[in-house]
Amino acid sequence: MATYTGRFAPSPTGPLHAGSLVAALASWLDAKAHSGQWLVRIEDVDTARCLPGLGRLILQQLADCGLVPDAPPVVQSRRSALYQQALDQLIAQALAYPCACSRKDIETNLRAQGHTSERHGELIYPGTCRTGLQGRVGRAWRLRTDFYASNKPLAHINTARAAIQTIANNDTHVCWTDRRLGLQQQNVPAEVGDFVLKRADGCFAYQLAVVVDDAAQGISDVVRGEDLADNTARQILLQRALGLPTPRYLHTPLVLGANGEKLSKQNGAAPIDTTEPLRALNSAAAVLGLPGQTGNLTDALATWIAMWLRRYPIGP
Repeated sequence: MATYTGRFAPSPTGPLHAGSLVAALASWLDAKAHSGQWLVRIEDVDTARCLPGLGRLILQQLADCGLVPDAPPVVQSRRSALYQQALDQLIAQALAYPCACSRKDIETNLRAQGHTSERHGELIYPGTCRTGLQGRVGRAWRLRTDFYASNKPLAHINTARAAIQTIANNDTHVCWTDRRLGLQQQNVPAEVGDFVLKRADGCFAYQLAVVVDDAAQGISDVVRGEDLADNTARQILLQRALGLPTPRYLHTPLVLGANGEKLSKQNGAAPIDTTEPLRALNSAAAVLGLPGQTGNLTDALATWIAMWLRRYPIGP
């Protein structure tokens, strides 16, 4: 991964707000600090939640702030054939299987096993359909996460040096190093379970789409909000299963709403005001630990690029 390619991947469920601008600025600064290419991907694979025209609005908001992608944006809703191809590969490898379980079914099975807890609002799937549908009709497709711990031969992986992928703790934990957060690990089978690749409504899941798109676009570095760090181990499993490269990761601080949770449209996040782009960017920079700037937008961005490079260098 000698060539740097980064990306910002907003979901068009609302205009850019203060929290999403932090992620956009951080990913842009990282790309420019390392003389790389910066791409924008409109992640509208969950079509039920996405609103028409918001992708164009987000691109305009970014442009108003001087954050212009180096290539035309990619739109996920036009890429279903790529996601199906990846799913077909996993099915052929016996790494994906159909699932007939509703949320209520999963809750019932977990209670029967003495487990009732949720993890970040998600139920840990107990593997009910791993051995077959038992006469039921498949509603979704899931990844077998146990392949990671079973010493199953994996395809050759080109791995970024900073994304350390080791197998520890009796071959059950995915370990990786975040450029900001340091060493991370997760036991995906135990903490998440076999996760969804294609939903019952026919939509491809975020985890599959993002892995396929990052590889197709040659993404070397993923810079995104810290709330998405929990997804990384699942994405590494998918990269390994599909024989795709693993990028480096850097997860940024979050902007919190009045209720102490991540700022979002659901808890009252207002759209950024791009009539004063430097003011909006100064607020985002402060979250990233960068000092405020005055003067023109171009000079401010150039100053932050130099500071970012000193803070987050990429080793040889």
